[in-house]
Amino acid sequence: MNQLKSIKRRSLLALAAAIAVFPALHASDAFAGSLADAKKAGKVVIGIQGDNSPWGFVNSSGVQDGLDADIGKAFAESLGVKVEFVPLAVANRIPALLTGKVDVLFATMGMTAERAKTIQYSKPYAGNVLSVYGPKDKKYAGYDDLKGISVGVPKSSAMDTAITAGAKTANILRFDDDAANIQALLAGQVEVIGGNQFYGDRLNAAAAGKYEAKFDLITLYNGAGMRPGEKDWNEAINTFIDKIKMDGTLAKIYAKWMKRDVPAFPESLPDIPFTVK
Repeated sequence: MNQLKSIKRRSLLALAAAIAVFPALHASDAFAGSLADAKKAGKVVIGIQGDNSPWGFVNSSGVQDGLDADIGKAFAESLGVKVEFVPLAVANRIPALLTGKVDVLFATMGMTAERAKTIQYSKPYAGNVLSVYGPKDKKYAGYDDLKGISVGVPKSSAMDTAITAGAKTANILRFDDDAANIQALLAGQVEVIGGNQFYGDRLNAAAAGKYEAKFDLITLYNGAGMRPGEKDWNEAINTFIDKIKMDGTLAKIYAKWMKRDVPAFPESLPDIPFTVK
């Protein structure tokens, strides 16, 4: 019973913090509702990243695109409803979910035990190797080489968590999203940055041959995000993820956007439940 009270208390505290981030939301907007509500409305509202190609981004036509977008569209189709995407910055993903601005998140949500205290994860559907990127002519082989170095990270991201824990003597600068983080390196505002497995492509497109991955941080798995205790959404998304893994849909989406095979996914992760009990 004490554990249950503790979980509820953490969720309430997280919700209070989230509401503080979105003061402009009206009370009638709070909590987007159940799966049944979404089906009745004929629409699922999905939070997604708006600037992180090829995961989730707004293309030149102003349309949400990327791996998470294709998976979100397939999920809506599996429910028999339309999809509405809400592009979000890294730091706003969880607040948008907890305040009901979106129904669920397909938003490059790296699965961490810390986040699992606040949100409910689905089973994993994508993998992401996180690394430190910097100039090719400089040596950064590990955390020790970041002593006194200015390091850029997207605020509240898994890269932020990993580098904050591992490079305690670095000068860490936190940016609102991936685009701002990359621009900080290109502009010389920071000396290195933490980024996902596609930062190399984005940096090479902006400054060919100048930057490279210096060392790996961690491999993260991405899952969909739901509010704690929402068993209806959790069961629907897990059933959907199992299906697209089995019928080849995920492999096709992966080949299109990741240019690689679907990774092997763990059956469980420490302190990160995939299902609502």
